[in-house]
Amino acid sequence: MRHGTGDQEIGRLLEEFQKDVTQLEHLRDRITEVRGRGEAAQGRVVAEASPTGALIGLTIDARAMRLGSDELAAAVLEAAAEAARNAEAGIGELVDPFIAGTGLDVDR
Repeated sequence: MRHGTGDQEIGRLLEEFQKDVTQLEHLRDRITEVRGRGEAAQGRVVAEASPTGALIGLTIDARAMRLGSDELAAAVLEAAAEAARNAEAGIGELVDPFIAGTGLDVDR
């Protein structure tokens, strides 16, 4: 019987699994740090989004206050949407290497 070979194979597989888990934990940590940024109204409205696309920051330059309320609201929404798209793109850049060549790789 070749118990040693089976044990070695299990050990190798466990090592690979642990390496994958470590890489995924690192990826998770990097994803939580992703921020998206968006601008509107010629840079007078700046939004920042979290990895989920939630608005986490908003800066409105004093000059933007000269816009009408509808225009200012539209600028805020535009900047927030751009920030969310940029956050999503940032996550994609991090995740793509992990899913390349798998069934999850829908872009290729």
